Amino acid sequence: MDPLLEILSDGDFHSGAAIGRQLGISRAAIWKRMQFLEQRTGLSLERSAGKGYRLSGIELFDLVKLQQACGSGARIAFYETVDSTNSEAMRQIKSRRMIDVVIAESQTAGKGRRGRSWMSPFASNLYMSLIWPVVGSVRQLEGLSLVVGLAVARALREAGLDAGVKWPNDVQVGGKKISGILLELTGDPADQSFVVIGIGVNVNSSNLGEEIGQPWTSIALEKGGHYSRLALLESLYGHLQDMLALHEQQGFSAFRDEWKASELWLGQRVCLSMGDRVVSGRYAGVNERGEVGIQDGEAITFYSGGELSLRLADDC
Repeated sequence: MDPLLEILSDGDFHSGAAIGRQLGISRAAIWKRMQFLEQRTGLSLERSAGKGYRLSGIELFDLVKLQQACGSGARIAFYETVDSTNSEAMRQIKSRRMIDVVIAESQTAGKGRRGRSWMSPFASNLYMSLIWPVVGSVRQLEGLSLVVGLAVARALREAGLDAGVKWPNDVQVGGKKISGILLELTGDPADQSFVVIGIGVNVNSSNLGEEIGQPWTSIALEKGGHYSRLALLESLYGHLQDMLALHEQQGFSAFRDEWKASELWLGQRVCLSMGDRVVSGRYAGVNERGEVGIQDGEAITFYSGGELSLRLADDC
């Protein structure tokens, strides 16, 4: 972590003289460092004559806190900034480092489904990628993305939010997106494959601009105040470990009832985009493999695939 950021992370005021002594630099150098810190992170320093400088209302991660949240056995790679936690997880796998999860304070090129970007302001939200070994054939991954969405929804409900899931793995609160999930498969199917499970959750963001292109919300906006990212991480990581292990043993069928209780848009008119092809009908839920059902008249057809996109009919 940046030494200046570490000093200010306690939320208290620190005088310029005290900061200078700790860092061994001049007051002029401190001013430049603070300007650079604000530009690099997007954070806003509070300045007060006679008191000094502070960062208020921010919770910073460090490895000790992350280890406590994820458990002593979790192998964590933590970064202040990465291009994408999924990309970093891929690099960790390629270099054969034994890592379970990549966590970052910010991403410069966060990835969403279908090539979209994921807005990732510094120390505001949760950005993580879990590395999960594939046991058996890739068919064992059927419905996995839906299970991850359910894990996020569980953690959000524990935070006091009424979260629902939209096929395949969007998590919404009040019709607004609060989390996105991206699964990427890597490795050698003949040897060892891994699925990288990227998760972004809007925790304390209050302004993500117009770049998202759809209604969105955050835990803080829903609850009316700051929420601990560490508390969310602890809850979510625990659910992921338990639910992924159960999925590995029993598949998506073990979670189908929970999906039915949490799913959004059931019975509503939708369209399903598959590249150049679009199918319209009513959303009819999912089958035991996690495939999406579209009803046209009396017939229900089920579809699956990583590049499918489900929308309400009015948005097609």
